Amino acid sequence: MTGVYVPGDSLLHRLPAGAKLFGLALLCTTLLLLGSPGWLGGFTVLVVLLYAVSGVGPAAAWAQVKPLRWFAAALFAMQFVLVDLHGAVSSTLRLVLAVALAGLVTLTTRFADMMACFERRLAPLRLLGVDPFRVSLVLSLAVRSVPVISALATRVREAQQARGVSWSVRAFAVPLVVGVLRHADAMGEAMSARGLDDH
Repeated sequence: MTGVYVPGDSLLHRLPAGAKLFGLALLCTTLLLLGSPGWLGGFTVLVVLLYAVSGVGPAAAWAQVKPLRWFAAALFAMQFVLVDLHGAVSSTLRLVLAVALAGLVTLTTRFADMMACFERRLAPLRLLGVDPFRVSLVLSLAVRSVPVISALATRVREAQQARGVSWSVRAFAVPLVVGVLRHADAMGEAMSARGLDDH
């Protein structure tokens, strides 16, 4: 998931954030229960149609699943060896479709709308002394950080391949951890500048 909102006036853009998150949970649950290739094929068509209706464009759609390609290939190979071809195709397709659906939610939902939705749902926690605003902020930032880290991992992997050390775990892990820490520092500084620190 790129996590970047694409402005638009489609039906998906106009749906409330809560409805989209509920629909995402419902569709992902249904996806887990689908077993036959025919149902998974129909679900794939549904996801493609949802992207077409959203009008976000092919580039944005591809960007949602592109960072997943290496993991999907590894998952397919492992499932093929341990299970069979049907199991490998089903598991890999479920993962890709779930990520694509989650990406569609972030593409058609503003960050502020998603955060407001979380805050409304968490309002009862005030009775326990929990600040719903801070919890919703953490959840929203977590959702947005996933695609950032995924994109960072893709850049590190491409740099590995360019240097001819694509199989080195250390050459992948060290730059990735450093990049993640820098991203966390930058996010913390931005939050402090807006008065959202612990003080």
